[in-house]
Amino acid sequence: MNTDIPGRPPAGGPTKDEILAISLFKLNLSPDDIFADLGCGTGRVSLEAAPLVKRVLAVDRRVEACTWTEREAQANEISNVSVFHEDVRTFLSTVDHLDSVFVGGSQGLGEMIDALAQLKVRSLVINAVMLETVNTAVSYLKKHGLFREVVMAQISRSYSIGSGIMLKPLDPVFIICGGTGC
Repeated sequence: MNTDIPGRPPAGGPTKDEILAISLFKLNLSPDDIFADLGCGTGRVSLEAAPLVKRVLAVDRRVEACTWTEREAQANEISNVSVFHEDVRTFLSTVDHLDSVFVGGSQGLGEMIDALAQLKVRSLVINAVMLETVNTAVSYLKKHGLFREVVMAQISRSYSIGSGIMLKPLDPVFIICGGTGC
């Protein structure tokens, strides 16, 4: 079922500011990097990474996500983002080099990690909300000698309640880090 609404970001995002900050830090991006945002969704990670790297390859199988990402890149006058509307695993079979990768989706995650290991990706961050995704990611990263760490981020945001302020927690996010630079 497609829950995407025209004029609004695709379902599943955008990555929250605090999670994005941690993820970008863990990626340790370099100005010469070819960076891939696999399962780019709203393109938020792509757009934030763009000023930090040479080139961004944003990939998503959903046309709504690709359209949104392209529109946001144009609106923000970001010229080093290329958007690919295809399955991530198909996309990975066509590239010969990536320096750093962010994975926002978990469909076919094991195959993705196998392909990223073949590409000898220097830094890799996978964001996950499900324990099963964490298990798959860690297992495959370990299989290839690419596992570094898992960080669980639990963010709370303030909101008004009566005459005071209360913190409301957001769902925890697991930030799984790896790559050949481990």
